[in-house]
Amino acid sequence: MTANPTATRRNFLLGAALCATTLSGCSQGDGDQAAAENQPTVEDEPAAASAAGGNVLVAYYSAQGHTAAAAQTIADELGADLFEVTPTEPYSDNDLNWTDDSSRVTREHEDESLRDVELTQVTPDGWENYDTVLVGYPIWWGIAAWPIDNFISGNDWDGKTVVPFCTSSSSGLGQSGELLAEAAGSGEWQEGQRFSSSANKSEVRDWVAGLGLA
Repeated sequence: MTANPTATRRNFLLGAALCATTLSGCSQGDGDQAAAENQPTVEDEPAAASAAGGNVLVAYYSAQGHTAAAAQTIADELGADLFEVTPTEPYSDNDLNWTDDSSRVTREHEDESLRDVELTQVTPDGWENYDTVLVGYPIWWGIAAWPIDNFISGNDWDGKTVVPFCTSSSSGLGQSGELLAEAAGSGEWQEGQRFSSSANKSEVRDWVAGLGLA
């Protein structure tokens, strides 16, 4: 992993009470530029078509379907390819029960060493051909759902424009995009977007239209 956002994430755990709706709420469903040449940058404006270049990929992890729905709409609007980040051991409904102290997600939340989620496939086919990647995930306890982590750290983002998006019922995007950019270690990371778990297609389409990628 190029960079380890663990220390930064620990600060976000203090906000767990604010994210009590996580999984049933937050994720239902789901200061200077770095000096090093290969460090990620996070832009204030969405990606422009000229920066995006050619092929576009929408990669996402979805716990309960909400992020998947947003990702599908984005891909449809852009004519982009889709890649689902899939844990080798999928999360069951019981695993996602944040109110149960013994549930998988609660144990992972409390013990960061358990968050190394193995994936069925880390690198999408044809990865080197994508110029722009939109990365979607639910918000869990104020941060990006950790099943996305190994997808981020396991790929080379150099030369790619990256646009994060997330779904939640109440929590905002927060610094989830910045933390993923740190973990990626490279790439031109853009300002992200948060959608409500119940967001309709028109909201997602309006956002996509503003990206200038189509």
